[in-house]
Amino acid sequence: MEIIVQYLQGISWDIIILTAIRLVLILLLAWGARIFVSNILARLETRLLERSQEEGKPTDDEGAKRTETLFRLIRQAVLVAVSVIVGLIVLREIGMDITPILAGAGILGLAVGFGAQNLVRDIISGFFFLLENQVRVGDVAVVNGTGGLVEKVNFRTLVLRDLSGVVHIFPNGTVTTLSNMTNEWSAYVFDIGVAYKENTDRVIEVLQEVGRELRADPELGPLILEDLEIFGVDKFADSAVVIKGRIKTRPIRQWVVGREYLRRVKQAFDRHHIEIPFPHRTMYFGEASKPVDLQLLSQGFQPPPTPPDQTQKPA
Repeated sequence: MEIIVQYLQGISWDIIILTAIRLVLILLLAWGARIFVSNILARLETRLLERSQEEGKPTDDEGAKRTETLFRLIRQAVLVAVSVIVGLIVLREIGMDITPILAGAGILGLAVGFGAQNLVRDIISGFFFLLENQVRVGDVAVVNGTGGLVEKVNFRTLVLRDLSGVVHIFPNGTVTTLSNMTNEWSAYVFDIGVAYKENTDRVIEVLQEVGRELRADPELGPLILEDLEIFGVDKFADSAVVIKGRIKTRPIRQWVVGREYLRRVKQAFDRHHIEIPFPHRTMYFGEASKPVDLQLLSQGFQPPPTPPDQTQKPA
């Protein structure tokens, strides 16, 4: 009993009380920082969803899940960082030397970084894909020269499915070129060829008339964002004069609108008797190689009369 009393008498209660007060303050500050970060991330998440609605982008389940995944990972990363810092401060306050811990953590982090650098690169690239909204589920994109519908956007991989149903998986760190064909708006660019004998001004008027009719359509009209753009005569092809134009549509709707526009253009050309030429060639042999019949006629040769049909009997 006397040993315990002597031990308690040797304790500096002032230091213990002061240390306890500092620990309580540190824990309170950490708890407040955790609540503050959670509120900021929640408001930022709500703001991003509202911004998507203002820009006319559908907030489907996949988009909401992707946003939720992004902010959940950010929240977890921030909380882990805060917990580690608070833990080191607490250990230092109670008198422990944290220098070996910091040295060991640095060596461990360096080893993990060298061993999993490709994985870290993929995760960082995927994080910025989601953060900058470069591509989203439902977009049509061309990744490293391969086009298809974006089915999944993960932190490590980007998944495309092409028109034939083949699934292409790209690690995010290996994506060198990314072309999003349906970001905010899309466009259907067309090249229509007409015969050389046609009046191009008249053809352009017919194309614009079809464009106005298509935009007035109750089903397809809301999918078109602007009036039809006719750029003019684009080139002189082998058998046609090519006129180029563009229809600006809502995302991923350009092919539906473009196919219907071409169908109506064909009908309008038929009504106005505008010729859509087909490829053809004219073979010319020159003066030195005339056809056999022309050579004989030029020499004054008269072909023999055609004999009567022997199968017919005389009347």
